This record gives sequence, structure tokens and C-alpha cells, in this order.
Amino acid sequence: MSAGAGDPKGGEDASPTEKLGAFPGEDRRRSGDRDDGANAVPAGRVGRAHGLDGSFYVTGARPRLLALGTNVRIDPLTARILRRAGTDEHPIVRLEGVEDRRAAEALRGQELTVELAEAPQLGEGEWWAQELMGCEVIDGERLVGTVVGLMELPSCEALEVRLVFAEADKRDGSSDQLLVPMVSDAIRHIDPKLRRVDVNMAFLGEG
Repeated sequence: MSAGAGDPKGGEDASPTEKLGAFPGEDRRRSGDRDDGANAVPAGRVGRAHGLDGSFYVTGARPRLLALGTNVRIDPLTARILRRAGTDEHPIVRLEGVEDRRAAEALRGQELTVELAEAPQLGEGEWWAQELMGCEVIDGERLVGTVVGLMELPSCEALEVRLVFAEADKRDGSSDQLLVPMVSDAIRHIDPKLRRVDVNMAFLGEG
């Protein structure tokens, strides 16, 4: 899956186990704990101005989030996309209220985000990464930890889980993090509404 494309892709090359849905449009950098921006999906950054009408290129773009009419946020501005041109690799947009080249240049380098409520609906078994950040990770009835980030592995994406240890179980020098690959053998069920991810710790060699 292309990190910048923003288009979810299904279970290609799912060996050795079937891949679950991916995290569309993520940039693969380590993410921190869930915070006030958890409901905002990164859509790219303001690049150089294009023309004289306030249009600009978007770098690191997630094209699906840059549809005409979408409301995007550039702190503290929230504005509607009035123009969408260019290509998916090099999109050009113009925002409501950004009326000339000088205004576009003043925004250069700032991040564009889209609220999850406005993001395109994904297919079954696919989630925006922000939907899973902060989710409680369980193994049946056992609390395992919390999703704190994500990482791209050679064959699939993986959840970064901060483990919860009973003090008696935690050994000196033991890691407090676990990588859970997004494959069906490792993850039984994901429910972002309940903020839960059910994993198979035995498959992960942690049972």
C-alpha cells in the first residue's frame, strides 16, 4: 500500500496469513497517545503556490481526503475546498478564504486535516488509523494494553501496543511494547466504536 496515496487496498500478498484491513493514508511515522486531534485525519501539507488565485500544491497528500467541497482544517482556519486539480500524486487545491498567491504562500508547510466524520467511508475490514489509536487491546477477557501507534512491516501493517503488566509479572528489562500484525490469525476482532481490539496472544507467542 502506498503511504501517500490514501486509497485502501485489500489483502494483497497476504502470506503467510490473511491480511486484515489496512490503515489508509498513514505516513508510517510512530504516533503518540490518543489526544484531542485523534478525530482528525492528516490529508497532507500546504506546498508551493500555484497561479495567482490562492491555489497551492499539497505535499504528502491523501487524495481521497481532498475531494471538492470537503472541509479541511489548517489551524486555526477551517475552509471548504473550492478547487481540485492536478493529479493524485501532485494535487492542487484552492480553499475558501485563501484568495491570492500571497495568502497561499503564508500557509506553506502547514498541515491539512479532515475530521473523521467527513472522511470517505471505507470498506469492510478497513479503518483510518485515528479510529484505532487509544483502543483497548484484549485477549478474550484479559486486558493486554493500549494501541499507541502503528508500523509498516514487510508484508502488512502492525499495531504498536503498550502492554499492561501486573507488577509481579513484569521482569526487569522486559519490553512494555508489543507489535501485533494486522492479520486474521493475530487479531480476532476490531470494534472501533467500543474502542476494543481482540488479539490472539497465543499466536503471538505471548500466551
